Amino acid sequence: MKIVPPLIAALFLSTGLAHAVEGKNPEAAAPAAEKKLTAPQQRMADCNKEAAGKKGDARRDFMRQCLHGVNLGATPAEPANMTQQSLMSQCNQQATGKRGPERRAFMSECLKKK
Repeated sequence: MKIVPPLIAALFLSTGLAHAVEGKNPEAAAPAAEKKLTAPQQRMADCNKEAAGKKGDARRDFMRQCLHGVNLGATPAEPANMTQQSLMSQCNQQATGKRGPERRAFMSECLKKK
C-alpha cells in the first residue's frame, strides 16, 4: 500500500513531461525567441542592455528613469521636460562622491538650474 502514492505521483509527473515534449503544452515547449514581447517587456529588455556595468543605487536610479521614459540625455543645465523628481535624481547621481557642505551647495545649484 505504501508503493501506490509514489507510483501515482510518478505517473502524473511523467504525463506532464510527455505533454511538454509532444507539443501538447505549447507554452512549455515554445522557444523564448518565438515569443513576442509586450511594449513594457521590450522597454525593460532595452533598459537592461543600457544599464550594463552599472551597480547598486546608480543602476536602480538609471532603470527607474529609463523605464519611466525620462530624457536621459538632458543635463541639469537644460532640463527639458524634466519633472522635479527626475531632476533631483539626476542631480543626486552627479553629486556622487561629494559630502557635507560641498554636496549641499552642489545640489542647491543643480536644482536651481530648472
